[in-house]
Amino acid sequence: MKKIIKRSLFIILAIVLGWVVHYAWVSFPIVSGFGAKQLCSAIFVSGRDKDDVLKNELADFPLSLGTYTVNMEDSSVTGTVFGMAKKKALYRKGIGATVISSFTENEVRAQPFNIPPLPTVDQDTVAWPMGNKFADTFPAHINKEKLQAAVDKAFEEPYTDKKVRTRAVVVLYDGQFVLEKYAPGFNADTKMYGWSMAKSVTSALIGTLVKQGKLDVLKPAPVPEWSNSNDPRHNITLEDLLHQHSGLNFVEDYAGASDVTNMLYKEGDMAAFTARHPLEKTPGTEFSYTSGNSNIIARIIRQTVGEKDYAAYPATALFYKTGMYSALFEPDASGTYVGSSYIMATARDYARFGLLYCNDGVCNGERILPEGWVKQTVTAPASNKLKGYGYQFWLNGINPTDSSKRLYMDMPADMFYCDGYGGQFIYIIPSKKLVVVRLGLTLDKSFDENGFLKNIIDSMEK
Repeated sequence: MKKIIKRSLFIILAIVLGWVVHYAWVSFPIVSGFGAKQLCSAIFVSGRDKDDVLKNELADFPLSLGTYTVNMEDSSVTGTVFGMAKKKALYRKGIGATVISSFTENEVRAQPFNIPPLPTVDQDTVAWPMGNKFADTFPAHINKEKLQAAVDKAFEEPYTDKKVRTRAVVVLYDGQFVLEKYAPGFNADTKMYGWSMAKSVTSALIGTLVKQGKLDVLKPAPVPEWSNSNDPRHNITLEDLLHQHSGLNFVEDYAGASDVTNMLYKEGDMAAFTARHPLEKTPGTEFSYTSGNSNIIARIIRQTVGEKDYAAYPATALFYKTGMYSALFEPDASGTYVGSSYIMATARDYARFGLLYCNDGVCNGERILPEGWVKQTVTAPASNKLKGYGYQFWLNGINPTDSSKRLYMDMPADMFYCDGYGGQFIYIIPSKKLVVVRLGLTLDKSFDENGFLKNIIDSMEK
């Protein structure tokens, strides 16, 4: 009996030890990579303090396992977990932070990124939206006190066991800049993470290329790995990718090691990594939200624009034309902008992006997006049963628990929005002439999005 017990304990111990080793092998590089990237962007792009990021973004398990070294001389952050799984993120001026994976640091540093200089204009002297000179008048039928109270409420911390952590709110009405508020440590000049709001910006860049006649969303996506007509992925269209209907067997799970976390923190060429995945479903038949689809789209932009003009393209085609002078995409180690996740901008510039879509793709008298593009963007395909997603934008579709109600029950059906990890939102409500930006670090679902927007709409006099 004693021998049986000893053998059983040995087997259990071996299983536990094997699990621990496996967990460390697959998960620790993700922890150190995520932390290094977060710190590098926060310190060198946003100008934030290391301790503040450690206290907030990296305080929860398993991210709290990481140890980080900031090198101000070469503008980098190195992360480890118990001295293992070393990952380095480096900052390059104008393009933010990049996690070193699959490529050497020298190869990454040698990549040419010719970002055009900012327009020589003092935005404080130029009228909104191209500048920051705001109207002296307040919209007559908005109750200013009610609106201020609605925004103030978004910054409250009413829970003892949850953290809302709203960091910025901007409200536009009928194109006019109406109100903004920031949490301590953040201001109108702070560039903040957009996370998956990057997907929507990537979609806009596709729109600019469609307008130029360089892409057709209904044709098979120009992906080299799928070029063989006998490949079952060959028929995946660009529209399938935009709709998140590619059919690829790609797992979007941030709780541990999965396709998406491996892609973001272990892979140097994120699009190539995703493109190697096999089909799970017939393309165009089933919604499956993945960041991998968005990074394939980002590489399509690179291939279409060409290497000479690619680095500058987001700025020249979109950012500078809309006054989004703070906005920047961050690239992976291969040099492709991470169109799924890595965008940074001020709250005002996120509002400018929302305004572009609220104005049907026109800014400052210039049509940036093709005629009908916004309508296409906010039209869910027939195969999307919940009608909650368009061209890399979320829609106010059907409540999954009650088909008679919308997802945001108190919001108009025409609302659509950009949504990023941690509670980054750009809400666009054309019927109310509203664009609302909310940025924060809410990891526990404690921010009442519907209530927040309802309070803002309720401030509008009937």
